[in-house]
Amino acid sequence: MEAPEFRKSSYSNRNQNCVEVADLPAGAAVRDSQNREQGHLSFAIEEWRAFVDAVKGGRL
Repeated sequence: MEAPEFRKSSYSNRNQNCVEVADLPAGAAVRDSQNREQGHLSFAIEEWRAFVDAVKGGRL
């Protein structure tokens, strides 16, 4: 498996508090840009969609 290609999340702020996200074949991965060496969390597509919908809907 290839390493995920992370990008800065559009929901990150400008004060260097960044979350990076990568698309995976079956979902998404997220990591802290300040602590990349600590790895990432992977989410199934259904979990990721529910999270993004909650953020967009102001429920988080």
